[in-house]
Amino acid sequence: MNELIIGDRKIGPEHPPLVIAEIGINHEGSFDKAIQMIDDAASVGCECVKFQTHVVDDEMIPNNVIPGNAKESIWEIMNRCALTKEEERELKKYTEAKGMIFLSTPFSRAAAVQLEELGVLAYKIGSGECNNYPLIEHIARYGKPVILSTGMNNLESIEKAVAILRKHNTPFALLHCTSIYPTPYDKVRLGALEELAQAFPDAVLGLSDHSLSNYPSLGAVALGARILERHFTSDKSWPGPDISISMDPTDLKELIEGSRAIFQALGGRKNVLKEEQPTIDFAYACVVAIRDIRAGEELSMENIWVKRPGTGEIKAEHFDSLLGKKALSPIKQNEQIRWAHVNG
Repeated sequence: MNELIIGDRKIGPEHPPLVIAEIGINHEGSFDKAIQMIDDAASVGCECVKFQTHVVDDEMIPNNVIPGNAKESIWEIMNRCALTKEEERELKKYTEAKGMIFLSTPFSRAAAVQLEELGVLAYKIGSGECNNYPLIEHIARYGKPVILSTGMNNLESIEKAVAILRKHNTPFALLHCTSIYPTPYDKVRLGALEELAQAFPDAVLGLSDHSLSNYPSLGAVALGARILERHFTSDKSWPGPDISISMDPTDLKELIEGSRAIFQALGGRKNVLKEEQPTIDFAYACVVAIRDIRAGEELSMENIWVKRPGTGEIKAEHFDSLLGKKALSPIKQNEQIRWAHVNG
């Protein structure tokens, strides 16, 4: 069965969704802010927080490219926001002491090496690295579970990444994603989850969402998503390029509770449950006499009808079968009719 295990947390179709609070770089390089976000995520029952690991010199060359959701170059942003290895070590230790899973996305080979030295349990690979096959190969060799976001990639390029993971027998999940910040609802495209399920039946599926609410993530659960990732901040008034698309602790709590409720509501069959019997007892209608009926009198619309409660022997569904039959004994007005009251 397609299933991931990170620590002692099983993730897959038979398990409640894992909600990942992506702290990312919302700490803006502040260790104290990072600690606060871990605390706030833990306080609402979150199981997993995710950071980003940037070893800038190994990740990129100096450049002036400005992301669509920022006003400064990616070079400046990452140099300001990158945490040190020791800071990440402390954050991992702090997260795990609270019983949570620590994840981080490496954006370079050096970052992956750093995380491996820290002993991470699994790897998250971002959409920008979905077609960075050399980096995926490097991470896959570690043999640890990989959660791969697939924004900005089609099935053909995802297939090449998956082939690498399969080659190394690396357990993996694929997160559908749209790399627009924020993502309009009509660009979320939850239908892609079905495509991923058909193309990669051995993958755990999920959604990494950049829209402005929990709605797409909650809808994704019904379509098979078992990992839900959204950016997270303690305070939406903080500065930072990802803050505007981030959920706060209240949103995070609602996402966790909502996703679990939807998961519990899935499946089943259209049958009558034994737990519905108390409602049946008052809600169903049964056949009753609407006036006194003499022995030998023919049952008709003038002397029988259907009324609640549903505690009688003959339910409303059998009403028509009684018409034209004769009463074998007197029946009082408002008495629930029994099969023994009528001839065969």
